[in-house]
Amino acid sequence: MHVFETILALLLGATILSLFARRMNIPYPTLLALGGALIAFIPGASRLDLPPDLILALFVAPVLLDAAYDASLRDLRRNWAAVLSLVLVAVALTTVAVAFTARQLLPDLPWAAAFALGALLAPPDAVAALAVMRQVDPPHRIRVVLEGESLLNDASALLIYRLAVGAVAAGSFSVTGALPTFALVVLGSVVVGWLLARPVGLLMERIQDAPTSVIFQFVITFGVWLAAERLGLSGVVTIVVFGLSVARRSVSPMPAHLRVPSFAIWETVTVVLNVLAFTLIGLQLRPILEALSGPERLRSVGMALVILAVVIAVRIAWVMTYHAGLVLKTRLSGGPSTDAAPSAPSARAGLVVGWSGMRGIVTLAAALALPEGFPHRDFIQLTAFVVVLGTLVIQGLTLRSLLTVLRLPRDATIQTELSLARKAALKAAMNELEGDATPAAERLRLEYLEALGEARRGGDPRDSADNVLRRRLVAASREAIEDLRSSGAIGDDAFRRAEEELDRLELSIRPANARD
Repeated sequence: MHVFETILALLLGATILSLFARRMNIPYPTLLALGGALIAFIPGASRLDLPPDLILALFVAPVLLDAAYDASLRDLRRNWAAVLSLVLVAVALTTVAVAFTARQLLPDLPWAAAFALGALLAPPDAVAALAVMRQVDPPHRIRVVLEGESLLNDASALLIYRLAVGAVAAGSFSVTGALPTFALVVLGSVVVGWLLARPVGLLMERIQDAPTSVIFQFVITFGVWLAAERLGLSGVVTIVVFGLSVARRSVSPMPAHLRVPSFAIWETVTVVLNVLAFTLIGLQLRPILEALSGPERLRSVGMALVILAVVIAVRIAWVMTYHAGLVLKTRLSGGPSTDAAPSAPSARAGLVVGWSGMRGIVTLAAALALPEGFPHRDFIQLTAFVVVLGTLVIQGLTLRSLLTVLRLPRDATIQTELSLARKAALKAAMNELEGDATPAAERLRLEYLEALGEARRGGDPRDSADNVLRRRLVAASREAIEDLRSSGAIGDDAFRRAEEELDRLELSIRPANARD
């Protein structure tokens, strides 16, 4: 009962922190990190120990699936070079730099453990960065790159992490011997994730009540992860491919009355998982700090701060180097580059991307998941929390000011595409009314004409009172915007916004006797 009361108190505290975060216009993960730090100094706080092999599945699988479902493949393809430069090169450089730094600070730290530390610190979490950027409306490409990086760098970093942890357990590590296994694991994970998407989608289409649908989604999420692990594959890669495949089905597997509550529940679960992750790491740190003497504690924190500086510096150095390389390539070729810096063809945009390297729940989960007896496990967990806290506070609290000072140009990409989607949906609905001469159809035709005129002027057409025929019209509208997304005319951001509007319209016109 005491543990249950503790969890309730933590969730209440997280709610209050979230209210403060909104009022102060700062990302809520920053306050969660500060709350976790305070928990580490509360005497007599309850321990919430979880098995290490459960932690990654519990904290990472839902977060990755949620991110994969929302990812825009069109935008990722358009920015593939910038995203891959961060996913592969930045992750590799951070892992190596942290490993070498840790070895200099702790000469008795095994190389495999040092690379595990580097890998778990390598992937940034875009949640905090995007929470800030929503307040200042930066160029769309910056958001695309950060979202794509956040989704894919977890896979690359956690694959390295898994190999390093396995090497510690085996007592040796061979790069040449690991590469074939690494390639087979990635390929097998991609295939399994893609194959599982279709039967799961077919099953989801047959579920018509919200509670069953949500339970099924979470069971499948954890089931896919556990199945991949049992097969010796990567749960991260499998979940990412599975989420991307499910989201891109030609027919949506969920009707609006299921999708709207599902999205709300997934967003809530993501917040709860962040709360629990920061709480768990805070509770883990308390006995670690208590076991150290004053000088030892200062030395450990000092070494963690050095690694924090390395993590921040490596990312900024690589992003600006990548931008400089593109500028040089453009000058040598005598024309504009087909691909810009990791966010836009300017040093200012590159600086924003470089400064958006806040670490979060994946880093904490990987640190908590280290098995008992892992070399220097306490120091690795302490360092992980210091890096997460440091990046969220130093970068998270200054990113908005940086964006304001740099004055990046506003980007109307989403609004333009959203206007296109609205007009296509309204035109499809009007085409559906052709040949229908009933008074109700005439009223709707006039209303849709008015709404279309507003959309053409760039406005936001609202729902009208008459909805007798709209159940048929919404289906035609959905098909039209899906065709636009499939053809690449609009991206997933605009598609999701238009889909949400159609969802709310459908919910408002459902028959009174319909059951969720």
